[in-house]
Amino acid sequence: MSAVSPIEELLTRGELTVRGRIAEASNAVLLCTVVHDGRSADCVYKPVKGERPLWDFPDGNLARRERAAYLVSEATGWGLVPATVLRDGPYGEGMVQYWIDPGETPEAELLALVEGEEAAEGWKPVALAEVGEGRTALLVHADDPRLRRLAVLDAVINNGDRKGGHLLPAPDGRLYGIDHGVTFHADDKLRTLLWGWAGEPLTDEARTVLLSLESQLAAGEPLATRLAELITDAELDAVRARVAALLRTGTHPQPSGQWPAIPWPPV
Repeated sequence: MSAVSPIEELLTRGELTVRGRIAEASNAVLLCTVVHDGRSADCVYKPVKGERPLWDFPDGNLARRERAAYLVSEATGWGLVPATVLRDGPYGEGMVQYWIDPGETPEAELLALVEGEEAAEGWKPVALAEVGEGRTALLVHADDPRLRRLAVLDAVINNGDRKGGHLLPAPDGRLYGIDHGVTFHADDKLRTLLWGWAGEPLTDEARTVLLSLESQLAAGEPLATRLAELITDAELDAVRARVAALLRTGTHPQPSGQWPAIPWPPV
């Protein structure tokens, strides 16, 4: 694992000032400014006290899972999750994450509903969706390498809630995923809109990254040690098992059929 980045230091040591609440969120999500040593940034603060209990996630809290997702993302080298730390704040311990402003970028259209049952070139089909009055449309996502990397990360962390609104294309061309509280369950919980590559061979890049992750997840390695402070032993073993399974099959996972494959609402 690399040294603490300047943005992580700012998020960890800076003074948090709450500016408002993001009302659309199901849990308490506070928009803040963080200031330290002449530097400042916008960030999101999710206090543990503001989490709604989930029957199927009885262990730990969502804030720690968000931090764990960031650590795994950084270990891949893909940088798909904004800088995320765990710290004390105005309302107690919580997750603090660097705010990504997607701006108005033409490449922001990563998901679409289209007529017919076939996806156009450059798009991957996901599922048919009811759009009212007995009509259906095909849900598709872009055949984008950034999304494909995110699909691999989601498979590793067992993301149970990859919605369209959790995708943030930044003005600099990077793509970020947010809202990773429902992750790392020991049972298969993968629910995502990114099923377009299901059953297809992993890219060479993904296999290389997974091999590196496998090494970093070995007992005693820095990543494994840090994750052990955030999730249960069973959940950490499940991460290792998922990485091993991806390497063994060499393909993107497919829906298990034992759990709804697509989150609701999808956006």
